[in-house]
Amino acid sequence: MPTNFYSAASNPKTVNLPLFSGKVSAGFPSPADDYIEKTLDLNELLVQKPAATFFVRAQGESMLGAGIHPNDILVVDRSLEPVPGRIVICALNGELVVKRLKRRGGQWVLGSENPDYRDIVLREEMDTVIWGVVTSVIHPV
Repeated sequence: MPTNFYSAASNPKTVNLPLFSGKVSAGFPSPADDYIEKTLDLNELLVQKPAATFFVRAQGESMLGAGIHPNDILVVDRSLEPVPGRIVICALNGELVVKRLKRRGGQWVLGSENPDYRDIVLREEMDTVIWGVVTSVIHPV
């Protein structure tokens, strides 16, 4: 199993954090109880099916156009169907890649979201396994 692989089910601890009712445009109000709408658990927000969800850290710049940057954490759901248009995690000849799944001229394609990187046309002789569909990106600032 890759070292950048995290299972959502391995640590089911719930952490509820405050969710403020106001939106922030250019600053952040003083965190007073009057502004707290409810508490929010990030597991509840990001993980719909814990048994089918894992996290993986992105590397490289081929998916910048999709908002995926190096060191971002991707939330991946194995229970979702990998249909064209979705971003998937794929084991391609033993290496994990994150790409947009496409169908072009009757062929399956793993598409990059950066013009500096070529799309990968999947061929029968390639060892290809789709691990899951990316549902969220956690991007540090």
